[in-house]
Amino acid sequence: MGTVVSLAIPAAPGTAPQAAVEELEAATAVVEQLFKGLDRTFSLYRPDSEASAMARGELALKDASADMRRLYVEATEWRTLTEGAFTAERPDGVVDLSGIVKAHAIREAGTSLLAFGLKDWCLNAGGDVLVDGSPTPGRARPWLAGIVDPEDRTTLLTAFPLGNAGKHALATSGTSERGHHIWSAGLQSARDQGFRQVSVAAADIITADVLATAIMAGGAGTLALATSHWDVDVLAVKNDGGLLATPGFRKLAAQPS
Repeated sequence: MGTVVSLAIPAAPGTAPQAAVEELEAATAVVEQLFKGLDRTFSLYRPDSEASAMARGELALKDASADMRRLYVEATEWRTLTEGAFTAERPDGVVDLSGIVKAHAIREAGTSLLAFGLKDWCLNAGGDVLVDGSPTPGRARPWLAGIVDPEDRTTLLTAFPLGNAGKHALATSGTSERGHHIWSAGLQSARDQGFRQVSVAAADIITADVLATAIMAGGAGTLALATSHWDVDVLAVKNDGGLLATPGFRKLAAQPS
């Protein structure tokens, strides 16, 4: 999927060093295997993937795998929910699930980690973060997910605590790294209503990632829709450099860890 994936698993008190290493290695292998499998189906960076075959017009959606069709249905449902701000089709009509596939991979990896019996972990895929438990096992201390400044990728705007208030995921969408790669279903957002970067914290990674992309595409109108229909916290960087933050985001980001 053209992204870097990292996994942090803190050792519980009393865990032998070698046991902690073996646990991390086993969990990493599970996540790596899952991402590689999904990559073979959904990656547009691989010419031999289903996604690439569909983009070239060599494979119709009806003939694609069950996994591809299921994810397309989920993406289509999100298009309806976001009133067209999120879509699984490019302007030329080509099916492109890149707006949801990374979050899907993170979701599946998180499910695997929980099934593996792990209670404290942080999974980061290209800046989109899903956590469980705490960086200090046995305590209520939250994980802190940093949000990069789009003006200077070496600095952070802030850090948001995950694991509290039902928020376990943070996703960021923007133009500073990949340029303008986001489209919507016919929506036009005035420049003074648009954003350069949007970060969304939610209970699950799909909601966080989809809404971050949708707000980037739909602007202020979609931001209002998202905050009125979903339990999310949002930090948006406007095109003029100004910041918009929901009250929950301001409150939680300001709390000491």
